[in-house]
Amino acid sequence: MRCSIVVTGVLAAVLGCTGVSRAQDDVTVEGPATHVFSSPGGVPLKAYVFAPTGKRTGERRPAIVVFHGGGWSEGEPEWAFARARHFAARGLIAVAAQYRLSDQKTVTPLDAMADARGVIHWMRTQAATLGIDPGRIVADGWSAGAHLAASAAIFGDVTAAKGQGTAPNALILVSPAVSLEGDSWAQRLLGGRGNVRDISPDEHVRPGLPPTLILQGSTDTVTPLAGVERFSNRMKAVGNTCELHVYEGFGHLFTPAGIPDNGQPQPDASTRSDALVRAERFLKSLGYIK
Repeated sequence: MRCSIVVTGVLAAVLGCTGVSRAQDDVTVEGPATHVFSSPGGVPLKAYVFAPTGKRTGERRPAIVVFHGGGWSEGEPEWAFARARHFAARGLIAVAAQYRLSDQKTVTPLDAMADARGVIHWMRTQAATLGIDPGRIVADGWSAGAHLAASAAIFGDVTAAKGQGTAPNALILVSPAVSLEGDSWAQRLLGGRGNVRDISPDEHVRPGLPPTLILQGSTDTVTPLAGVERFSNRMKAVGNTCELHVYEGFGHLFTPAGIPDNGQPQPDASTRSDALVRAERFLKSLGYIK
């Protein structure tokens, strides 16, 4: 799986509404406030925090952290700003997270996975300051970013239910890279630091993983449906909650079938909007938004 470079505005249009700062219930959003959550090797990694205005002192809200896609080697947190702002307008504390991008030499997806766990840990340690309920943190992402979200749950500290550790409490995965066996790009980025099966979420499903929503296109050529279905089926087989919604006739990131989906996304607007509605419905079912 490899995602080509895409401009910020197009990425924002894929998964959120560019410029959205006010929800239907008239909640306005402030931010982003910029924080450094980690500095591996002296390189500062930033968390961009969006929050609903009017939050009361001492109030703790559910939170969501958004990981952008880009094949583990491209992208920037700004790609996730519109999506983070959208969820903040629904009452969550929303974080667009930076992570290390592979240089095809020394930095690998393993480092990005560590950064995903690191920002969730930071959100919990800073919960009082940020106004976050540390026991209600959602990890959200698309494509390679969805791999990082799922990996934080699967390979993270399992004490998340107690509001501790590095694992999220819920997952929203869009066109997710959750089945990596045979993925030559992911293996290339790993280099000699392991086999791609070692970081493939579908190979490490276990009981006790957080409730998960997956939004996927039937004709996806980048993160094919077969692998996503395998992950979903394995989740349910061990008793985890996993809702998979398949958009028939759409490819990667809701690109209509017949249009190449392995380059710049060309999302169908109505499908994109429906996916956001389903994500909100999932969060409502968990009691994370009203």
